[in-house]
Amino acid sequence: MTKGKLTFFCGKMGVGKSTKAMELKKEEGGVLISEDEWLSALYPNKILSINDYVEYSSLLKPQIKKLVQAILTEGTNVIMDFPANTVAQRNWFRSVFTEIDAQHNLVYIDLPNEVCLSQIEKRRREQPERAATDTPIMFEQVTKYFVAPSLDEGFNITIVT
Repeated sequence: MTKGKLTFFCGKMGVGKSTKAMELKKEEGGVLISEDEWLSALYPNKILSINDYVEYSSLLKPQIKKLVQAILTEGTNVIMDFPANTVAQRNWFRSVFTEIDAQHNLVYIDLPNEVCLSQIEKRRREQPERAATDTPIMFEQVTKYFVAPSLDEGFNITIVT
């Protein structure tokens, strides 16, 4: 049986990773798994800082990895709306697809900071529950850790500008 393809995203906070994930789900089909949805369902009102995010995200990843690998092994594509914004995050994704020898696509959305900040402000208005964490200050804090993917990392990369 042919395995499914894993699609995942890299891009600064507010760049449109979740929007692009939903577009790809409609265009290509497959299972869309959103980290934000899982975190808010399992750990409501617990993520108030970057440290909180790192802690709860790391608790989630082992089970999500097993789930994604099982779905891919059945031949279904998986679109993961989880960030691949650091080398360590991308290495985790690499383990997901290489351990089962599945195909992958890393979608890198590269837009200026001003666009990201504008989209974050819009998201705060449309989703008031995110107003506490979706701020310019949080954007600056998170962006300090952002590392754009490089070709020498060996991923199949689609760049969106």
